[in-house]
Amino acid sequence: MQFSPQSTPLSDDEIKTLLQQLRRKEGSWVDWGKGCQQLQKAGYSAQSIFSETGIEAAYQNLTIVAAQVFDSLVQQEAAADLLTYCQGPRSDVLYELRVLNQSQRLAAAALAMEKRLDVDEARQLAQAMKAFGKSGTIPTGFTTHPGDAVAYQAWRLARAKKDLQERSRLIAQGLKFAHSDSARRQIEALLSDFTVTPMQRAPLLPLFRLEQEDELPRLIPVAGQMPLTAAQVQGVAAIEEIEPFRIATITTPTQCVPIPGWQAVLKAQDAIAILCRSDELPNAPDGPTEEVVVIVDRAVQDWHSNAYWLTDQGDRAEMHWFSEAPTVPILGQIVLILRPKRILDEGNLTQPWQMDD
Repeated sequence: MQFSPQSTPLSDDEIKTLLQQLRRKEGSWVDWGKGCQQLQKAGYSAQSIFSETGIEAAYQNLTIVAAQVFDSLVQQEAAADLLTYCQGPRSDVLYELRVLNQSQRLAAAALAMEKRLDVDEARQLAQAMKAFGKSGTIPTGFTTHPGDAVAYQAWRLARAKKDLQERSRLIAQGLKFAHSDSARRQIEALLSDFTVTPMQRAPLLPLFRLEQEDELPRLIPVAGQMPLTAAQVQGVAAIEEIEPFRIATITTPTQCVPIPGWQAVLKAQDAIAILCRSDELPNAPDGPTEEVVVIVDRAVQDWHSNAYWLTDQGDRAEMHWFSEAPTVPILGQIVLILRPKRILDEGNLTQPWQMDD
């Protein structure tokens, strides 16, 4: 059994009880998620819990996160019928709401119950609500209601479609979610207006993968792991470098990360690094989720549409792309996103060793 060397806050009897409850699937998925989290904090690895209970690591993570979302609904004093609905087999739906803040989660969960959303529709809802709040202004004819957020995204996409079948599908989706009469009128207008309005596409993310280790790196001070506040981003002291070997002068206790000396990195005048997961990126790339390093140049704060930006959203800093000048303060331009070094033949790492006699 894999077990962390850290001391456990649970007694042997408590651990035995939790494992038995998980093995027998007692209680709801909320109880399973909290039980898995307790065991992990007590030092049990996800693989050990799987071996003891049969609950796979991926489902452990899903229920742990979804249970945290459920607790946030309880803290927001959600109605009893909503909590009962969520305690049904809705862990996958609540997991998709993890990207929203607490008040948004409550509104999204209520809409999920009203419309009986499946996991894909819940994902679309969460993405629409996130995207809806990026510009800082409410689009004409729509409201801040989560249904209008989904309706707005459907309206935007429908306007850009030439294919009548796809356009009709998006109009129907918009009408299904539209909450306000004004939003419904905006969408219904597309039934008689067949003008195609091209939608400006976000530029490609500046993604790089570290392949060569013999390039002279540049040391970048680390602001920390997302989520961060604007004060944390602005409070990182810059590092002075002396060429030609980029000797770094660090005047305050600071964590740093070495980044290859690519042109985008060298051009950054006031660079800082932020750690986050790839699924937290705007326009997140496909593929497995991995930890990435985001390099932000705080010296560039004049908006243009060909870059992604770190912005001050009040209670936290967030990464966004804007098709129009934003109304929120810009903290810097994202100049590079670094993925970890690729491990060749990753499949071999999960296979048992085999040796010839």
